[in-house]
This record gives sequence, C-alpha cells and structure tokens, in this order.
Amino acid sequence: MKKNKIAITTGDTLGIGEELVYKALKIINPKKEDIVIIGKKLPLPYETLELDSFDNGKYCFDCLNLASKLALQNEIQGIVTAPVSKEELHKSGYYYNGQTEVLEKLLSKENEKAEMVFIAGDLRVMLLTRHLALKEIKITKEMITDKTIRFRDFLADKCKIKSPKIAICALNPHAGENGILGDEEINIINPSIEELKNKGVNVFGPFSADALFSKAGKRYLNNFPQEFDGIISMYHDQGLCPIKAITQDKAVNTTIGLKVIRTSPPTGTAYDIKGKNIADPTGMIEAIKLIFKLI
Repeated sequence: MKKNKIAITTGDTLGIGEELVYKALKIINPKKEDIVIIGKKLPLPYETLELDSFDNGKYCFDCLNLASKLALQNEIQGIVTAPVSKEELHKSGYYYNGQTEVLEKLLSKENEKAEMVFIAGDLRVMLLTRHLALKEIKITKEMITDKTIRFRDFLADKCKIKSPKIAICALNPHAGENGILGDEEINIINPSIEELKNKGVNVFGPFSADALFSKAGKRYLNNFPQEFDGIISMYHDQGLCPIKAITQDKAVNTTIGLKVIRTSPPTGTAYDIKGKNIADPTGMIEAIKLIFKLI
C-alpha cells in the first residue's frame, strides 16, 4: 500500500454511508492508487479492506480502528469517514460520543488532542466543546488558550495562512452584557484572549455569536473573503446551527490535532432513506476534495 493513500470508511451499515461513498467517488473519480476503502466492497475499482458487519456497532468501530492502524503505520495520509450512529456504537459497548472521540483515543499520542473544525471555503469554525449536554459545558482559561493555539497551528500549517486571524465567540447572549447575562466573558474568556495575544496569537473577541455569524454568513453567501480566518464557538450548536444553515450542509467536519487529518460529511446516517438511492453526496464530495487539499 502506498503512503499517499486516503482511507475512506463506508460507515454505518444501516445508513447511507455506502451510497455516499459510491456516488462521491464516481463523480470525483480519483486515481486508483490514491484510495483505499475500508468496510463494504463497492462496485468501484479501488482497493477494499472488507470487514465483518454482523455486529453493526463493532463494525463501525473496527473500520475506524483499521484506518487508525494504517495511519500509525504511515500507510495512509488521511481518513474520510462516512456517518455512523453513536447509539449503535454504544449498543456494542463502545461508549464514545462520536467518531472524533474514537479517533482521538486510537490516534493521539502524548499531549495530542482532537479538535473538531467545520470548513467551507474560507469559513472555518472550531468547536471549543463538542458532544456534551448543555448542562455539562464548562469552559476554562486553559481550555481556550490550548485549543486556540492548536487551531492557529492548523490554520498556519495546513491552510498556509500567515498569522491567521481568529475570532472567539462569547458564551452568553450579547457577550454577557458586562456581567448582567453571565460573567464567563469577564472572568474566563477576556483573560484567555489577553494571554493568547501575549503569546503572539492574532485573536479577537469575545464577540456575540449571533452578530459574528450573521456577518460571516453574508460574506460567505456573497462570495466575499471572510473577515477572520477562523472562528471558535463555545459549544456544539452555537457553531453548527449557523454554519450548516449558511453553507447548506457543504461544511466539512474536519478532525485536526492527530497523526492524520480526518474529514467527514456533515450529514447523519439517515436510516429512513437507506436503499432509496436519493442520498445527496455533496457533503462526501466536499470531504474527499478537502482531505486531498489539506494533505
């Protein structure tokens, strides 16, 4: 197996992953030597590493595990994953909150952490916290500084942006209104931004999320360059609701900070349309294109 290969998993057997992979590869038509498929054998001329799918949750985990082993052995340079169900993983005893967390466990070395970034053109949004219940979200100064630096490094190293400008969202509505609507901005976010600036990070904020994403959305929809090279949202829906609405599901879920970069379409397993041949492969097409661009 050549080192320039991209591993693509076919995802949850009960969902639309196989259809997405098949349609996307037919449209993109990458070189045979650049792709290895992990999971189900598809009627495509690419090397395939087939796995037993008798237990769906175990199969989903095994696909990620095999892709990770290939990455650790330097046999692939990137991973593209089709959607899987967290519930199916849990049913089979794999208690992870998503594929990002699985890959972090399988691929991370000392001091490495996976970060979730959504990318559509020059609109890039990183989630400070990911798959957590709202009541469990707690932000810290260390969390903000460490994650922002990892985001900065990705923008500089992989996106080739010199001194990237990063905007940080507030946690509370209207950025807390000077403590009236919450004091996290005063006590945590503002000191984090000052520390980051002292470390040479080109960071700004905290901005009210609604205003920040409104401006970003207008720029994206009108094909104007983004004001910031990256945005950090405090929690999952704060970042994903606007970016999915703005980009019409063209934003690619990207895992950074590990041995290799992983991309994935922003869609779910869509059990209800499995086998109907109506799944839209746009997100998977964008995910495959992006992984080649980033590596």
